[in-house]
Amino acid sequence: MNHTTPATRATFSVPSIIAIVAAIGSFMNGATLGLILAVVAIFFGIIGVVLSLSPAKRGGIISTFGIGAGLIGIVAAVIKAAMYLFG
Repeated sequence: MNHTTPATRATFSVPSIIAIVAAIGSFMNGATLGLILAVVAIFFGIIGVVLSLSPAKRGGIISTFGIGAGLIGIVAAVIKAAMYLFG
């Protein structure tokens, strides 16, 4: 007997979506909230990358982008804080 299973589409993981949304949000807010969102983006980006190793999940590139944008968001938050304090 030849049993075939229906093909399932790979879906984006929730952490990868959270990572990209938090990374974008980190640029749209002030220093404190931007820093918090950047850290959230990095945290969930790492989880998203790990989950994307499963063939049933997608989002590895989005998670990696979330990590990179989170790192840039940390730098932007530090610059925003410095401008607020010294400017």
